[in-house]
Amino acid sequence: MKISGFTIARNAVKFNYPILESIRSILPICDEFIVNVGDSEDDTLGLIGSLGSDKIKIVRNVWDLSCGSEVLSRQTNLALKECRGDWAFYLQSDEVIHERDLPKLKRLMQKYVHEKNVDALRFQWLHFYGSYFRYRIDRGWYQKQDRIIKNNGTVESCGDAFGFRRVDGRELKRKNAHCLLYHYGWVQPQEVMTQRRVNAESIGFTRLMDDERQGQYDYGDLSRFPAYFGEHPSVMREKILKHSLSQRDWGNICKKFWWNPLKWFRVRYKTGRRIKKRIQ
Repeated sequence: MKISGFTIARNAVKFNYPILESIRSILPICDEFIVNVGDSEDDTLGLIGSLGSDKIKIVRNVWDLSCGSEVLSRQTNLALKECRGDWAFYLQSDEVIHERDLPKLKRLMQKYVHEKNVDALRFQWLHFYGSYFRYRIDRGWYQKQDRIIKNNGTVESCGDAFGFRRVDGRELKRKNAHCLLYHYGWVQPQEVMTQRRVNAESIGFTRLMDDERQGQYDYGDLSRFPAYFGEHPSVMREKILKHSLSQRDWGNICKKFWWNPLKWFRVRYKTGRRIKKRIQ
C-alpha cells in the first residue's frame, strides 16, 4: 500500500499559513507529497522547497481567479492527478494532524485499501478561533469532513475544495476515522486576519462591509467559545508559544478551570455539544 499526500499553496508566506507544519504532520506516513504551488506574490515556492524532503514533488500552476471559489477545487484536482498512491491524503494549508493519530490512520488505510464500499475516511474538524485554546461549534462551522480518499479516479474535489464527491454522482461511501482535524486558519495576528478576509472576498468566498477591509480584525470576547485543554500536534508547538493572545487566554483558562481533569491530563477531545445559532 502506498500513500500520497497532497495540497495546494499560494501566498502562504504573505497570509501566514502553517503549511510547513501541515505537510510535516503527515509526511512520516506518506510515500510522496504533491504540492501544487500557484503564482504567488511572495516566496511560497522557496518556503515549500525549504522542507528538503525527497518525498516532496512540486508542481506549478497559474491560478485562474476569474472562476471564483472553484479555483481551489480545480487546483486541488490538478494536485490529485499527480498522486500515485493507493490513497490520497489531502490537507489544506492551515490543517494539521496530530502525530499520535498517524499509526491509527495508516492501519485504517491498510484495512480498507481493497474494500470497494469505502471511498473515503472522515475526520472531526476542530476549528480554533482567535486563540489556540478556543474552538467553534456554532452554526456555520462545519464539524466533519473527508480528507483521505481512494486514489482510483472515482473521487474528486468539488466547489471551494471544502470536500470531495464521486465523479459518477453516487453517494460517497466513507468510514469515520474518529480522529481530529486541527484547523488553524482563524488563529492569526489581527492585521493578517483582515488581509486574509479581503483576499477571500476577492476570490468570491465572502462579502465584507467597508469597515472590515482595513484595520485589525476583532475576535471579540474569546470566553464565549469552548475552551480546549488538550494537546496540539507537536509541529505547532513553536507557533503556539509565540502567539501572545493565546498565552494570555491559556492563563485565564487555567485560573477559571483549575479543577478540570481534562486540563490536568491535557486530554485531546472535542465536545459533542453543538450550538445551533451562530455566535457573534
